[in-house]
Amino acid sequence: MKNLCAAAAVLLLLVTTSCTSKTDPALTYPVAKKVEVVDEYFGIKVPDPYRWMEDLDSKDNADWVAAENKVTFDYLGRLAMRDRFKQRITELWDFPKVSVPAREGGRYFYRKNSGLQRQSVLYVQANLQAEPSVVLDPNTLSPDGSLSLSDWKASPDGKLVVYGVSEGGADWETLTRRPRRTWVSEGYPFPPFTARLERRGGYRIHRYVA
Repeated sequence: MKNLCAAAAVLLLLVTTSCTSKTDPALTYPVAKKVEVVDEYFGIKVPDPYRWMEDLDSKDNADWVAAENKVTFDYLGRLAMRDRFKQRITELWDFPKVSVPAREGGRYFYRKNSGLQRQSVLYVQANLQAEPSVVLDPNTLSPDGSLSLSDWKASPDGKLVVYGVSEGGADWETLTRRPRRTWVSEGYPFPPFTARLERRGGYRIHRYVA
C-alpha cells in the first residue's frame, strides 16, 4: 500500500510539472560574454573564453550572476506549490538540533540550533551539569547570513578556540582565535585562503599558496 501511495504521489507530481511547463513562458537566459583568452600547454592551444568569471569581485561577474538569479527566482515565484512546500518543510525542520560534543580541558564544546536559526550557535560547558555559555553565535557575523562558521577547534586545555569564517559559501575561510577569558575575538585573523583546520597536540594550519 505504501509503494502504491508513493507511486501515485510521484505520478501526480510529474503531471503537475508537465502541465505547469506547458503554460509557463519560455525561459530566456542571460548571455555570458566570451573573451579572447588562449593558453598554450606543451604546444597545444587551449581557449578559455570564460576566464573573466574567475574574477569573483568584478562588476561583469556580479551583473551576470544577478541576471541569472532574476531568471531563477522569477520562475520559482510562479510555482503554485512552492508556498505549500515551504510551509511544510519549515514545520518539519523546526526542532532543536545538537551536535556531538567535543571534550577539551575538561570542558564540553558543542553546537546547538533552537530550530529555525540560520546557523547553529557554538557553546561551552564547564561540566555536564553547568550552564552553557556562548562561545560564538555565527548568526551575528552578518545581517544577511553571508558569513558562516565553517570550522572550529578547541585547544587541548580548552582555553582557546580557533574558528574559520566563510563568505558566501566559499571554500576559502579566514581563521580567528578566541580565548576563554572573554570569548571575544582578538581581532588578528590568520590570512584567508586557508584550508580546513586540524589539531595534533596543537594547531596545524594549512594554507593555499597563491
